[in-house]
Amino acid sequence: MSYYARPQDGPAFPARGRRVLPRRRFLRAGLVGALAQGSCYARSAVAAPATTDLTVTKIDRVTVKVPFRPVPARNMARELPHWKYSEICTVRLASGQLGHGETLLYYTPAAVSEEAVQRVQGRNAASLMWDDSLGTGLQMALFDAVARACDVPIHRLLGVQLYQQTPLSWWNIDTTVEDMASECREAQRLGYLAYKTKGRPWFDIWAQMEAAVQGLPPEFKIDMDYNDTLLTAEKGLPILKDLAEFPQTDIYETPIPQGDIAGNQAIRHATRVQIAMHYGNPRPRVAIQEGVCDGFVIGGGASRVVRQAHVAAMAEMPFWLQLVGTGITAAWSLHFGAVLKNATWPAVNCHQLYAHDLLTRRIKLTSGKAAIPTGPGLGFDIDWDVVDRFRVDKPLSRPDPPRLVETRWTDGRRMYFNHLAGVNFVVNPARRPGVVPYYERGVQTRLYPNDGTAQWKERYEKSRQGPLLEKD
Repeated sequence: MSYYARPQDGPAFPARGRRVLPRRRFLRAGLVGALAQGSCYARSAVAAPATTDLTVTKIDRVTVKVPFRPVPARNMARELPHWKYSEICTVRLASGQLGHGETLLYYTPAAVSEEAVQRVQGRNAASLMWDDSLGTGLQMALFDAVARACDVPIHRLLGVQLYQQTPLSWWNIDTTVEDMASECREAQRLGYLAYKTKGRPWFDIWAQMEAAVQGLPPEFKIDMDYNDTLLTAEKGLPILKDLAEFPQTDIYETPIPQGDIAGNQAIRHATRVQIAMHYGNPRPRVAIQEGVCDGFVIGGGASRVVRQAHVAAMAEMPFWLQLVGTGITAAWSLHFGAVLKNATWPAVNCHQLYAHDLLTRRIKLTSGKAAIPTGPGLGFDIDWDVVDRFRVDKPLSRPDPPRLVETRWTDGRRMYFNHLAGVNFVVNPARRPGVVPYYERGVQTRLYPNDGTAQWKERYEKSRQGPLLEKD
């Protein structure tokens, strides 16, 4: 039994072991029934006091640019510098109660629009808070305001509390070998027992793992998201089997395209490492019936998360919550971890990226788990002095500074990726066979600084239409 099974605070689930799925029983119940039950469960477990006026009277929004810590800063600068921007939404009720929420502006299932703000004004917050279309930060703020008005934690509005603690994972984008090793040690120092990162063909993933596990106990787990870049089971299995030799290797996310049913079945049957897939592709019934994965990645708005979580519970499949932002969003995620039975894989919130989590106190972990908040609303307070320090005007569009990413192989090949190809301008070409060289030892990648030379400008122009490959 791993630490993800919760023997002290609710039912125990061998979340890290290979499950035996009672598919016939699940299929008899039917996915439609599961979805219907999910929507039924998405009801408040506590009623608002009759004397409390939950009418929304005012909504404010503030944009902040939160700096990364040094290690994430030099790695996020390649593809995701725009993750620094977050919007904090504050809802005021007629009772005087305030609620707060957050939207990571350029990585969110739903941004908060002016139309959504106008739609909420003058209406009862409790009648609207399950509407995912309002946007992440506004929905979170409504839940926070209603829960504070009722003097209960948000999880009391989500369902029945099952757990007193919930597991969290430390997240980083793909990094250099040295940075991954140092981040794993920092995570362990702060009480984490899980580290999630990206598997990419432009880094030496063998060297990454060899360095990362030095001094780490076997119970510290490393989960790697390939985002399709292993391409096929035939090509990817030798790599996956190599990395499975490390006892810390625990979950592979999306090693190949999720729609490749036969390929994912082959991978799952050929390795002890668990396979995670984003819920919805392939359709849940297919994923469960065909056994293409061991568990899911679940995120989105509150209604969607609860609905999908109940399908996973009926199929007896674990999942991790993927709700991404600063400490504000991480606090929100804890409440779902309190009530969702199969949220037994460590949640991915990414708040570890930031130099400050925007809270007056940190979310602390012990043996890989954080305590479920007991105070009203989110159970954490926002540090408004820090918010004021990081406050900026909201960008008119996604910040996208001119930049090139350089990858070098040991035989002298070099490839340059241009930001003009859009979000994921490095990973998207690697999803297409033959565009980016496949996984090799010794490969290194960096942000290629603009030194003002003619050579930089020439490479920038030549890479406008796609990755530029050069050879010595």
